[in-house]
Amino acid sequence: MPEALDPSPYDALLLLSFGGPEGPDDVVPFLENVTRGRGIPRERLKEVGQHYFRFGGVSPINEQNRALLDALRKDFAGHGLDLPVYWGNRNWAPYLTDTLREMAADGRRRVLVLATSAYASYSGCRQYRENLADALATLEAEGMELPRVDKLRHYFNHPGFLEPMIDGVLQSLAGLPEDVRDGAHIAFTTHSIPTAAADTSGPVEDHGDGGAYVAQHLDVARLIADAVRERTGVDHPWRLVYQSRSGAPHIPWLEPDICDHLEELHGSGVPAVVMAPIGFVSDHMEVLYDLDTEATAKAAELGLPVRRSATVGADPRFAAAIRELVLERAAAESGHDVTPCALGALGASPDRCPVGCCPARTPRPAAAGADSPYA
Repeated sequence: MPEALDPSPYDALLLLSFGGPEGPDDVVPFLENVTRGRGIPRERLKEVGQHYFRFGGVSPINEQNRALLDALRKDFAGHGLDLPVYWGNRNWAPYLTDTLREMAADGRRRVLVLATSAYASYSGCRQYRENLADALATLEAEGMELPRVDKLRHYFNHPGFLEPMIDGVLQSLAGLPEDVRDGAHIAFTTHSIPTAAADTSGPVEDHGDGGAYVAQHLDVARLIADAVRERTGVDHPWRLVYQSRSGAPHIPWLEPDICDHLEELHGSGVPAVVMAPIGFVSDHMEVLYDLDTEATAKAAELGLPVRRSATVGADPRFAAAIRELVLERAAAESGHDVTPCALGALGASPDRCPVGCCPARTPRPAAAGADSPYA
């Protein structure tokens, strides 16, 4: 039997994700949850939902989260880490509030949260923290004893997150025709966000053009490109590009869009492209539609060979990275000196998001940070 690993003071891990519909009847109610408060007409939501209806009304994200849950539980058990793992979503069942209520009823008092977003941004971090605060407020109103909730730091530059993506790019390059392989460019993709949100992402000292959001993605792209060069002997040109833009057209968002980038590369004579979705933990709808469907169709229209590399998903190395992050945080909370594991130029992100990190347009309470109303 493996030696028991000590996660104290924590007694549970919560996998916190976005959620997605699991059938045609779920699509519009799910989108109503996502867009709550924006006043978007139901008929417009039906139009937006065509991406989901195209795939039977099912987003792959919930099944991918089930696979990650299974991988985490197997890894923890195999390494002697006795820490139960729960799952809650922001926008679909199992809902975060229901899961936190279950955890409180089970007697969980110190909870670590793993969000399925590796980078700093309002939508990828603080909004999850706001959802945690909302859920805790609901439990408090119900008279329940609240658990203390902490969020794991951003893991974009952890080796267990990077290595699967490096392998994915290498496999995609190997899948290109040999006569275009060495000349292929790599398009590292992530979700576009408003430039104003990017500029204020991360701690206050990181604010500026693109903020921590762009800086972190660029660091990951460099690490992967360097690893590919070291392992193949070929220096593939690359660029960070964006996908999945939404919102009003007059509001500036991060660019260039992946389809525009493919047109530009084709026009300049680039023979092939690998699309590497480094901004996504798993192959959910933005990857399935915006890359595998829309961008791939654009490449076919151009006659440009493309391959799309895999996301991390439930890779055992990612599960192991989460175990390491849990033990790292537990040791720090117990007063031990800890050397965080992080590659690249940026170092490890702070354990607690500081005041002013990824601010919302309208201030709201956010748990699991330096400004949390729930100590």
